Amino acid sequence: MMPVVKNMPSGPVSIFRSEAMTLAQLYLQADAAYNCVSELGELGAVHFRDLNPDVNAFQRKFVSEVRRCEEVERQIRFLMKEMQKSGVGTDICTEPPLAPLPQELLEMESQFLKYESDLKLINGNCESLAKHELELQELNVVLSMAQKFFNDPQSVAMAEAVEEVDDIFDEGTSLINLRSEEKVKHLSFVCGTIRNNNRFAFEKLLWRVCLANAFIKISDHDYYVKDPKTGECIWKSAFIIFFQGDRLRARVEKICNGMNATVYPCPDNADKRQSMIQDLVTRIDDIQQVLQQSRDHQYNLLYEVARIIEKSLIKIKKMKAIFHTLNLFNVDVTQKCLIAECWCPVFQLVEIRNALQRGSDKSQSSVPSILHQIRTEDTPPTFHRTNKFTVAFQNIVDAYGVADYQEVNPALFTVITFPFLFAVMFGDCGHGLLMFLFALWLILREKTFSKESNGEIFDTIFGGRYVVLLMGAFAVYTGLIYNDVMSKSLNIFGTGWKFPSDLYPESVVSSTKQISMDPQKTFTGNPYPFGVDPIWQLALNKLTFLNSFKMKLSVILGICHMLFGVVLSLYNHIYFRNYVNIIMIFIPEVIFLLSIFGYLVIIIFYKWLSVTAFSETKPSLLITLINMVLSIGTVKKDQLLYKGQAGVQVFLVVMAVICVPWMLLGKPLYLYYRHKHGYTRRGRYSLLKSSGTINADDDDCLLNEQPDETPSFEFGEIFINNAIHTIEYVLGCISNTASYLRLWALSLAHAELSEVLWNMEIGKLIKLKGIAGGFALFGGFAFWAASTVAILLVMEGLSAFLHALRLHWVEFQNKFYTGTGYLFQPFTLKVEYWNEEN
Repeated sequence: MMPVVKNMPSGPVSIFRSEAMTLAQLYLQADAAYNCVSELGELGAVHFRDLNPDVNAFQRKFVSEVRRCEEVERQIRFLMKEMQKSGVGTDICTEPPLAPLPQELLEMESQFLKYESDLKLINGNCESLAKHELELQELNVVLSMAQKFFNDPQSVAMAEAVEEVDDIFDEGTSLINLRSEEKVKHLSFVCGTIRNNNRFAFEKLLWRVCLANAFIKISDHDYYVKDPKTGECIWKSAFIIFFQGDRLRARVEKICNGMNATVYPCPDNADKRQSMIQDLVTRIDDIQQVLQQSRDHQYNLLYEVARIIEKSLIKIKKMKAIFHTLNLFNVDVTQKCLIAECWCPVFQLVEIRNALQRGSDKSQSSVPSILHQIRTEDTPPTFHRTNKFTVAFQNIVDAYGVADYQEVNPALFTVITFPFLFAVMFGDCGHGLLMFLFALWLILREKTFSKESNGEIFDTIFGGRYVVLLMGAFAVYTGLIYNDVMSKSLNIFGTGWKFPSDLYPESVVSSTKQISMDPQKTFTGNPYPFGVDPIWQLALNKLTFLNSFKMKLSVILGICHMLFGVVLSLYNHIYFRNYVNIIMIFIPEVIFLLSIFGYLVIIIFYKWLSVTAFSETKPSLLITLINMVLSIGTVKKDQLLYKGQAGVQVFLVVMAVICVPWMLLGKPLYLYYRHKHGYTRRGRYSLLKSSGTINADDDDCLLNEQPDETPSFEFGEIFINNAIHTIEYVLGCISNTASYLRLWALSLAHAELSEVLWNMEIGKLIKLKGIAGGFALFGGFAFWAASTVAILLVMEGLSAFLHALRLHWVEFQNKFYTGTGYLFQPFTLKVEYWNEEN
């Protein structure tokens, strides 16, 4: 038995609709469940559902295995962090390993636990040795500084310059009188080191607390040390403090502790200090040798780990993912079988069964795993198969909303319409060529860029490289139509305008800056073969001409784009057999759109073909459209385009008015009539009977429904929803048509900004002569090139991209696209599909 979704006719697989899905139950033996899920993960074609949504994550069957995997993963990440600190590189894993067997988890636990404990022991020894070495080196610096101080006559003279003070401390501390030779012998001192950033505060605090009864000498030579624990480099200075009395000593020691100063012992005798310095040198050498041996041992251990850590990380991640997936399953009462539910693409059912068979064989299970397709009313997930070319366009559509199951996918048409509408706004042959070459460079080096991350912005552009490629190619095409190459025109076929010698003698042409050209006398009647005539680049009324041309072009493209969206809704109605929507929604929508706005497109083309420069009357299309609604049945003589125009316009307005109540009341009244006669429509998604074929008679074909259970029917709710849709569509046709005028506005802005940059940065400098003019032109060209890339390519390109995005999301997709589905997210163990969140 192979049930498929009801009302979903089978057909060839394409991007036009999502893949056919089926809901299946898996019955897996407990011993074979791990290997079966592993094989399904390597296949990546199954979307599991959580059968234990109400069970706490800490109460599931395999939570202990997940914790064990997380502990091993933590140990691996700790080792990788230590390797990064030590500069040890990991071996690149060219072929990702398969998921390990469950028995390997115990081996990996013991292995990496040993690695972690050994490395922590080595790190602790190295840290203690480095700390001890640092203390000895600082003591050596302090002793050398003290030795130098006592041997320096100038320093002794500075100490003897301290004045004798007759007062005593509040606590009764004796005063220091360095002028008395008898009291010098009773003078105490403290030596140590302090950070440079605390130096000033330390001196000031010492002076205030000791009431200037202490003499401090800080070394002029700073040195830096590396903290063994944090690795921070710290600049320090050695100091020596002279004072007298135990109370001053207590105060000095408190100040040293408060300022994080390190105090070291220093002998009073010079010979003892010299002997102590020599002993320190020997001890430092011994510690450095032991420290080097410990670091060599650490490096060897990390080098040993580096050979297996990359593969081990992949293995433990796969193992954790498998156990996490097993937690989604139900366990039967015998505790010997696991039950799972999953969504599967119909075209991969054979591969899924083969994967289950491989998992059972690997486990040597006597009972095979069973895949059973079940009936359901749940909405299946949406799965569109994409490649590196179409994935970016599919992401553009999914960013608005994921398509409902098997509704028309706009991504197929977005491949063409999105870059084309972008190019209409960005139309410049030169700028489009630069964008095309940039995207081509990304494509040619995609193997290099895909292996590493180059920043979030660059990775985003690289992911849409094929979108940028088509945008650049279409921009070249529209730039040729506009005849715009970086604010200049190309005269390929020759202009269709001429200067008759009898009207415009050569002397007049050469001496006159502005010449008014009468089309009846100067236009040859042969239009430029492709695009805009280059003579308009020199015309003062160029902006007026291009405004009219691009505005009409925007209206034509916008109405055709919206009409195409409405036509696509017909495919959804036919596919889901919603025939009531065809008659009550689709047909009036098409009639309303064509009666007003389709007629506008027709008269635009008619005016282009019939009204020329030699015509007597040139009607305004905007006034014609306004009078068509406000002045029904009357057409002024100067606004007449063709005979019988008034009658045609009256008929079209009447048809448009009739379509409003048709859309508003047709479907609610039909559904009410159907409800009164006991006819209902079953759920949109339901599975077939065991025959596995589609029964078209089960769905409603207007009044050919079969009686079924009668659900609750709310006429008011249906009417309100239909009224909202009608109002939105009628007003949307007007607002969306005006919204497409952004094609004209951005195209005009891009062309004018390009011309302004040329005139300001190149146009004035190109007239300069001599060497100075050459240097000025060289600098001006560099500034113009930078401005072109930053402003016209990046900023204007981003603006056109966002506006094209809005036109597709709002004006196009809302005509047929629901976008309330959810993505098919298969369980996969393929490394290339991993990310930080999965």
